[in-house]
Amino acid sequence: MHPAQIISHDTSLFTAIETIVRNDYILIRHADNRIGGIVTTADLSLQFRQLAEPFLLLGEIENHIRRLMQGKFSKEELGAVRDPSDDEREVGDVSDLTFGEYIRLLEEPSRWEKLSLRLDRVIFIKALDDVRQIRNDVMHFDPDPIPPEDITKLRDFAGMMQVLRQAGAV
Repeated sequence: MHPAQIISHDTSLFTAIETIVRNDYILIRHADNRIGGIVTTADLSLQFRQLAEPFLLLGEIENHIRRLMQGKFSKEELGAVRDPSDDEREVGDVSDLTFGEYIRLLEEPSRWEKLSLRLDRVIFIKALDDVRQIRNDVMHFDPDPIPPEDITKLRDFAGMMQVLRQAGAV
């Protein structure tokens, strides 16, 4: 047995990670000098998932959207949906678009038809807009935790895109 590693309650998690991993746990000492908690490697894993999952899901969704649209639209069509306030940015490929621009592109029924999806366009765009709003909160580091229902929306959308990919649509 090794002696227990003890850290102060005000030590940052990032400072403690190496010690937790090396010892499988640490004890937390409160300001009044009593031991008031334990942090384990399992706790680190859960914290990592909570922090990383939204980023990973958003990356997966964006990759699916890009594959879905790749080669289906002309450079002119892609450029036409560019945010008008961002007229300096070049748009030559689907990967140059933002989530809002994906939505603008697909709102046009004739463009939607190019995807050959057997999905309701309005429902798909609504779900994609929900993803866009969640993405903006995540990528702009909103200090509030991501609500569980938003994680569920991301998981569901990513799952739907995975099913489309397996069916050969993406």
